[in-house]
Parts: sequence; C-alpha cells; structure tokens
Amino acid sequence: MSESLDICVMLGGPSSERKVSLQSGAAVVEALRGLGHRVSEIDPVDGEFRLQQNTDIVFLALHGTFGEDGTVQAKLDALGVPYTGCGEAVSRLAFDKVAAKRACAEQGLATAKDCVVDDPAAGMPEGIELPLVLKPVCQGSSIGLEFVESAAAWPSGLAKSLEGGGRVLVEERIEGREVTVGIVGGQPLPVVEITPKRGAYDYANKYTVGATEYTCPAAFGAEAMRRIQCAGEQALFAVGGGNCARVDFIVRADGEPVFLEVNTLPGMTETSLLPKAAAASGTSFAELCQWLVELAVEHPPLAATG
Repeated sequence: MSESLDICVMLGGPSSERKVSLQSGAAVVEALRGLGHRVSEIDPVDGEFRLQQNTDIVFLALHGTFGEDGTVQAKLDALGVPYTGCGEAVSRLAFDKVAAKRACAEQGLATAKDCVVDDPAAGMPEGIELPLVLKPVCQGSSIGLEFVESAAAWPSGLAKSLEGGGRVLVEERIEGREVTVGIVGGQPLPVVEITPKRGAYDYANKYTVGATEYTCPAAFGAEAMRRIQCAGEQALFAVGGGNCARVDFIVRADGEPVFLEVNTLPGMTETSLLPKAAAASGTSFAELCQWLVELAVEHPPLAATG
C-alpha cells in the first residue's frame, strides 16, 4: 500500500493512562504525517467522539480503560470504520487479567498460582506462598501493582491495589527474568528483556527515565528465544488473536515462560517496547506505524473476530 489515507489518531482518552496515551499519539501523528498521510486527532476525554466523514482508518493510541477494554472497538465496529490493534471481543478478554490468564492456562501456558480478592478486610489467601504480587484485574501500565513480601505488609498492599479497581488478582511471585514479545501481523518480534536497576518493574520504574534497562534482542540462546516467541503467539491465540499485541512473561531458571498478561494496545512512543523490538528487527518507527495501518485496512479486527 502506497496511497495516502485519511487517518484519525485517537489519543488521550478518559483513563488513568491518559498521559502515556498522549505521548504515544503524538509520536504516531508525527510518523504518519511524515509518511504523507492526512492525519487528524481526536481526544475522547469524556468517552465520546465524532469522526470526520472521510476517515479511512482510526489509529488507536489509547491505553487503559475505554481504549483497551473493548469499549472504543465496539463503537468503531458499529460505525464500520477499520482500526489498529485487536477487535472488541479480544480486547475485552485480554484487558481482564483473570479471564486472559485462564484462557492462556487452558492452552497449556504456565501461570502463577493465584486467587482474586475484592474485600479490603480479606486476610492473606491460603495456598499461595509469599512473596505475592497484587494487581487490579482491569488496569494497565502497572497501576495498582503492589509487591507483598511479608504478612505484615498484606493489609496496606491490598488496600493500595484495590484503589486501582474493584478486584485484585493475587499471584505467587515468580522468580526469573522479565521479558516481553511483540507480535505484529502474526510475526513475533525479537524478545525484549526488562531489568529494573532497583526493585521491581512497577509504575515508577516503568516511566522514570533511566530507572530500567531494556535489552533487545534479549540475551537468550536461539532455542530459548524461539520458545518465548512461541509462547507469545500461543497467548495471543488464546485470547482470540489480533493484528498487534505485546505479551509479557517471567522466564524461570528452567527456561519456562510464565504468562503475565497480553497488551492489545502497546505503547507507541519511539522508546516504547514494541517499537524497540521492531527496531531490533530492522523496522523503523515510521515503518511500524505504516505496517499497523496496512494490517488494519487489509485485515480489519471486526472481520478477524466477528
């Protein structure tokens, strides 16, 4: 595809990840204009929007609720307008960490022991050993992510995590190397290893410049790398598939990738993890944006999931 399109970049939105989304959107707008497309912008800050009549495609640079939970996808499906990323059903399932985890476990992927808690007065769950990882069932960008190292830290950790949503997924913390694998158009990209310089990969380490080291391609052998990529493909298949996603794992010492989550609208700044992985495979940021546009036009998410 070489023709110029009328593309609406949707950015910002009403979620707690609005700031990150604005950064993703700004980078995408610049890249698409540089490619010669006619680009407009919409910030659905109140969850409402109206597209220009000549819009060929919507490039979703949204993150979090409304953007990643299937809401905006359902609205665009009703309008019959193609968009980047995954379809409504896939987005809704993947955004629910519990539903996504169960779907991946059914496909044979390794997952951590867990339970779901929605009561602030709940005691520590039985059958799950310390240390624990707590995360809101429906949130992104590590919002509400808490690490509980001792029984004494449980009440405060639970309270903080519950602030991010009505239900909290409590998991046994897996020791290993944190990685992520991007999948675009059915092709797994080079694996990125995520190494915080101090502590865990929480919101602060994710968005503080210099706080985390990213290695791409990650320092795994060819067989281990392919195993992680295959697990990523398997996870995306488990939630229903889509044109683009990023899947996070912890790789244990025995080489087993333990599933964490599927991100259906990965960050799209030039320093975000999906663009880093694309760059490692020789695909520039602008080329990645064009690739996502072409996938949305040629394989609309509605057609893939309907």
